[in-house]
Amino acid sequence: MNPGRPAAAPEHSPRAPGAAASPPAEPPSLRARLLRHVLVPLALTWFAGTAISVLVANGFTQRAFDRALLDDAYAIAANVRLKGGALDLALTSRELKSVLFDQVETVYFAVVLPDGSVLSGNASLPAPPPREGEAYRFSDINFRGRALRAVRVQVSEPQVFEVITAQTVHARSAMLRSVLLYSVVSQLVLLGALAWWLRRAIQADLQPLAAFQAALAERDARGLEPVALQASTRDLQRLEGAVNGLLARVAESVRAQREFAGNVAHELRTPLAGIRALAAYGLSHKDPAVWHEQLAGVAASEARASHLVDQLLALALADEMRGAVPREPVALDELAREAVLRFLPRADAAGVDLGARGLEHPVVVQGQALLIEGVLGNLIDNALRYGRPAEGGPPPRITVEITQEDDDGAPGAGNVTLAVVDNGPGIARTQRADLMQRWAQGREGERLGQGAGLGLAIMARYAELLGARLMLGPGPGGQGLRAGMVWVRQPA
Repeated sequence: MNPGRPAAAPEHSPRAPGAAASPPAEPPSLRARLLRHVLVPLALTWFAGTAISVLVANGFTQRAFDRALLDDAYAIAANVRLKGGALDLALTSRELKSVLFDQVETVYFAVVLPDGSVLSGNASLPAPPPREGEAYRFSDINFRGRALRAVRVQVSEPQVFEVITAQTVHARSAMLRSVLLYSVVSQLVLLGALAWWLRRAIQADLQPLAAFQAALAERDARGLEPVALQASTRDLQRLEGAVNGLLARVAESVRAQREFAGNVAHELRTPLAGIRALAAYGLSHKDPAVWHEQLAGVAASEARASHLVDQLLALALADEMRGAVPREPVALDELAREAVLRFLPRADAAGVDLGARGLEHPVVVQGQALLIEGVLGNLIDNALRYGRPAEGGPPPRITVEITQEDDDGAPGAGNVTLAVVDNGPGIARTQRADLMQRWAQGREGERLGQGAGLGLAIMARYAELLGARLMLGPGPGGQGLRAGMVWVRQPA
């Protein structure tokens, strides 16, 4: 830092050492969300209905009061008569009080002549005249500081005049408040009772979910057995099935991992011990020939260990891909042709006649090219290892063939078989099912000391993933072995 220049202030002040970040807001519970989603729209709907009911009730109440007010106006108009050529109200003060009597409201009236003068009653009642073509008109007015409801009636007999009657609105307002109070209070009581009932019902329905959550929370990482859920709804049953299905898949994956680790630890111990022994024996001698011999043994043991690891990895991958292999159209004839060309140098070096049959026409199946190549490669490798005839027999021969046939055996677009046929010792019928199990070896494999008994198990699993089945049978004339996969075509 330059001592002659002041240090620039930082853009953001650093957080105090003891300051802690505020924790995120806790989301609401499912019960609260359900109650809110049910009660809020219901309350709004009920309050809207209450408001509409109050407005309707107020409208009918106003019409009833207005009708009584109009009747008073017509009663006064009926007592206006023509006397001496002029209009006269033939009602005494007592009679007017009787006609306009009301226990609650104060009533005003006025008889207005065409020139605007008042024949009788309260002058200057500010009621607007009826509209053109109407006989009367209601209005809300203010007279002497009071809010009044008024009606102005136009009468043409015996001469043209108008009658105004008006009254205070205490009874109307009191009735509107009563209707509003009773409606709102009753709706609130009903809404409260419904909220209490819904809360209990939702809590009862969510109780199995809470118990399910508690059961999962109490599990440790090794507890992968299914969790029991007292499902009261179909949704909870689906949740139970989904969670238990996930636990089953995780348990299967953990089992496969443990089995893979155990298999690797167990099976690699022997070749590694052999490599160590060969190396120790070679180091104890100074003869280069012994070194060469021991190095050759080390290379063979390493090749066997690598092959075993590859098989274990393939088996673990097959277990992991359970039911998750996407299938697509695969040209079976092209895969078989490429496999034959790939193994041809090895077969020539071993003096084996490797050929193919049935590749003249395109054959397409639903599967995955990588897995089909793995199965076909294993079948050809097994045939090269174990499919040699006994000494003095015919020359070794391996054929990769593709056949298509219907259920009745006639050629056509029926079942498709990809097989590898050899003329070796074959496998007895009683041993075929056993050899498809893991770690099971036939007599030829035990005699040669090759393999670990995983090849057929891997191929059987791959065939299952491809939607096919692994087939083991005798070769032509009952000699040798015919091993392969069969795709069973579904009828259209």
